[in-house]
Order: sequence, then structure tokens, then C-alpha cells
Amino acid sequence: MKNTDIEAILINMGDAGCSEADIERVRSMHEAGLDDDIIRCLRRCRCDLMEELHRSQRRVDCMDHLIRVAENNH
Repeated sequence: MKNTDIEAILINMGDAGCSEADIERVRSMHEAGLDDDIIRCLRRCRCDLMEELHRSQRRVDCMDHLIRVAENNH
């Protein structure tokens, strides 16, 4: 992986909300030439983000239910 590619990846990881620890881990993997490990780490970060999205969606669904209940009792 080229140095310009990894810098863009690290910036985008930050934009995506990845932790500083994950960003530094990917930087270290790049320096060690562990491109396959970088891909695995990025996939794990994506899974974490998807889990966060699903938790947020469940909270929104709960709020929608509460709004419907309140409107029906109004």
C-alpha cells in the first residue's frame, strides 16, 4: 500500500469516527507491511460502526413508539 493511500485511509478513519487507537494500529500495521491486517481492522471498525447504527435505530424506533402512544392518548 502506498504512503499516500495510507494517509487518506487514516484521515477517512477519523472522519468515520474510528478511535485514535484503531487509527494508530492501522498506521503501525502499514509500517510493518501488514496490509491484510489493515483490511481486517477496517472491516472490524465497520462492524463496530454498524452495531452503533443499529443501537441508534432501536432508540429511534423506541421514540417513535412513545410518540405514537402519546398521540393516541392525547
